[in-house]
Amino acid sequence: MENQTISLHRVIKASPEKVFRAFADPLAHATWLPPYGYICTVQHMDFKVGGTYSMAFINFSTGNKHSFGGSYLEIKPNAFIKYSDRFDDPNMPGEMTTTVWLNAVSCGTDLKVVQEGVPTFIPAEMCYLGWQDSLDKLIKLVEPEIPDA
Repeated sequence: MENQTISLHRVIKASPEKVFRAFADPLAHATWLPPYGYICTVQHMDFKVGGTYSMAFINFSTGNKHSFGGSYLEIKPNAFIKYSDRFDDPNMPGEMTTTVWLNAVSCGTDLKVVQEGVPTFIPAEMCYLGWQDSLDKLIKLVEPEIPDA
């Protein structure tokens, strides 16, 4: 079977700079990236072209963990991010590529995400559900404007 491609689109009521920062900051990334019911730990994240990252999603109900990592292939601040993903588990082979476009629009940011090479052992509908959760959490992180106290 061939690998799958997942495409998502959202309009977010926050600037491209703020959305980009949610991808670039390890603590922010760990906050919104895992789907509901999962915790994310970031072992390292060197957010630059050629830099690498390593993290894990932990199922809060079962404690099962899937660690993965990759490298940053292209970065254009506040506009574009392309990175690779590979699971550490040899039973979950293959490499995925995720591309993120951030475009300023009148009300904030037009966000487009394309994840290519998703292995067939991950059902496409589960991948979509996971990304929907993640993007919901991203929106809840970046849309509020909270003044300094």
